[in-house]
Amino acid sequence: MARDQVVSSTQATLGQEQLEHEQNVVLADSNTSSPNKTFVPCRVCGDKASGYHYGVTSCEGCKGFFRRSIQKQIEYRCLREGKCLVIRLNRNRCQYCRFKKCLAVGMSRDSVRYGRVPKRSRERCELEGRVPSSDDDQSRDMETRQLAIYDVILTVSQAHHAHCSFTEEKTRSLTRRPAVFDFSPPSGSADGATSTAEAAEHRRVVVWQTFAAMLTPSIQRVVEFAKRIPGFLELSQDDQLILIKASFFDVWLAHASRLVSPVDGTVTFSDGQYIGRQHLDIMFNSELTTAVFGFCVGLNALKLNDTEVALFCSVALMASSRPGVTNAKLVDAHRDKLLEALKIQLARNHVSEQNIYNTLLLKLPELQALGRRHLEQLHWYRARWRHLQLPALFAEIFDVPRHETEELAQ
Repeated sequence: MARDQVVSSTQATLGQEQLEHEQNVVLADSNTSSPNKTFVPCRVCGDKASGYHYGVTSCEGCKGFFRRSIQKQIEYRCLREGKCLVIRLNRNRCQYCRFKKCLAVGMSRDSVRYGRVPKRSRERCELEGRVPSSDDDQSRDMETRQLAIYDVILTVSQAHHAHCSFTEEKTRSLTRRPAVFDFSPPSGSADGATSTAEAAEHRRVVVWQTFAAMLTPSIQRVVEFAKRIPGFLELSQDDQLILIKASFFDVWLAHASRLVSPVDGTVTFSDGQYIGRQHLDIMFNSELTTAVFGFCVGLNALKLNDTEVALFCSVALMASSRPGVTNAKLVDAHRDKLLEALKIQLARNHVSEQNIYNTLLLKLPELQALGRRHLEQLHWYRARWRHLQLPALFAEIFDVPRHETEELAQ
């Protein structure tokens, strides 16, 4: 879950948690056999807490559930719009809402801050009603770093699933159909009056405009994905815009790679429409088309899952080498955390492939080179902007001028 969602969820559930807490204390007092033993409820489900785990007092069940969710990066779904009540009797009914509540009451956040606390110190802190000190455990730094990386992996993975149309689940049910191009002569031209060169130019413009229309829905999704990458919103707005504009094509291509088929030479878009490599040749040139297919074949050969693709794309986006970036040091600091998360994720899922991390890193400069070659091709279209009709968002992301009449119409 993204950090802004956690904050809003926390605010929305404060009243409910207080009510549950009071109800659980009353029920516990009535069922406690020993009047001298204080009952401390789990902050998540209200069951009897076994201690201070991952930053909050919680029971063994919620402790184990939260640990598994983080370490295995399990993706949960709720059938009731994320509004399920989480109490001891039904805590296993909706894992999505249970995990959301773990985050809302402070799990992960406090754990990242304080790390593991020795049992004796933890019990003393609970009796004194204070937060444990970071000096209570010498292993705090290592556990803090590990939990922080797991948090990065989970956040990026959830952002990808929420804002990418090329996930394994979504592409599995995609219905493919060929894109339709309208090559009829432009208005105002007489039949047969255009030269061969003019006809070829018109054909190129039509294919590219169709390509732009199919690509545009992915722009907003990449923007939303970028906003949820840990650290991205800490950058200045200018740097955010530069990174999104410079990396959009790269991120989209990495997302769409699994729908690039060298067998039939097609590229399929998020709505199921596909174009052939002959259309890419018309828009750009055969050298760039060959390079695009070569990159996608190489990336697909690594058999990355959705989370690994998401982390790879987040690293590709957080590149301080983009022209115009002002705070390269801050960008690099966040990129280093994403690289570490990618390395850990690959090591867990590709145990027998020891070199996969280095192999994947070599794909980054290859991807950036494709992005630069794509931007070079755009000079031809920018010079003919008066003949183009493009979606406003597409024109903005690639800095293509637009007619004032088009802007007024939209």
